[in-house]
Amino acid sequence: MTLGLLIIRVIAGLTMAAHGGQKLFGWFGGPGRPGTAAMMEKVGFREPAIMASLAALAEFGGGLGLALGLLTPFAAIAIVVVMVNAAFTVHLKNGFWNTAGGYEYPVILAAIAVGIAATGPGDASADNALGIMGALSGDVWAAVVVLVAAIAGTLTLTVGRHHEQLPGHPVG
Repeated sequence: MTLGLLIIRVIAGLTMAAHGGQKLFGWFGGPGRPGTAAMMEKVGFREPAIMASLAALAEFGGGLGLALGLLTPFAAIAIVVVMVNAAFTVHLKNGFWNTAGGYEYPVILAAIAVGIAATGPGDASADNALGIMGALSGDVWAAVVVLVAAIAGTLTLTVGRHHEQLPGHPVG
């Protein structure tokens, strides 16, 4: 089981960190913070530069944390919050399948993060080396990840964004 968790953690975590690197630094052909801020503005975030930095840091830091198995449930929260926001702001309108730009990919990454929070990061992890794996994994931690991500995602998607103007209602 340790090798399986290590493979899943490292591949998913480094993939997420690479996406964060695209948004933070423009690595791997990414847009960097200015391009990410423009995208955040396009999907209606109130403070696009701040939201771009937060999303990029969550992806980068959460991805590295997951890959290392370091403070695993907190890394999972960062990843799930960003994936909830990505699914709802960019991908939902395109349906499920990734081939059409759908929400398949964010759901898979979020599920991996929650699953690893539930099982723990495995013996080959920083949490295990620090002696904190048992205290930071299990079904309760998976539920905490889902609950905190649901609350943070809901707040980000509602309070953090402009909303379509309805007849007779002001924007915002």
